[in-house]
Amino acid sequence: MSILIEELKKEHSEIVATLNEVKELGILSEEGQDKLMSLEVSLLAHLGIEDDQLYPVLKKEAEHYNSIKDTLELFAMDMENVSKIVLEFFEKYSEGFSGMDIKELSEEFDNLLAALTKRIRNEEESLYEEYEALKRSDRS
Repeated sequence: MSILIEELKKEHSEIVATLNEVKELGILSEEGQDKLMSLEVSLLAHLGIEDDQLYPVLKKEAEHYNSIKDTLELFAMDMENVSKIVLEFFEKYSEGFSGMDIKELSEEFDNLLAALTKRIRNEEESLYEEYEALKRSDRS
């Protein structure tokens, strides 16, 4: 496995672990909120690495391989949805959680958790496998 994919998978594990820890601590606990807000920085850094190192390689190959092009197009649509959920959540709660409707907050956190978990699974099963196949075949 390439160093890039190892690092991205490690970060995925850390993101999911943090989200699960927030869920266990409770979204309304101070510790849970602190962990959640620190996750925003990790997520943005992770996305930056993917944008800088993963996607350019795949986009270059998509010019020559329709299967990669189709995969990237599918992920682009999904990413818009996931990004919207993530950005709206962090924007809405950037000033803190006090005075928020507990049920609404819990539902939005659960949506965030589900969207990120699904996205991570799909990336690892599709995009990362494509990237690894490219590296093995030295097409990139």
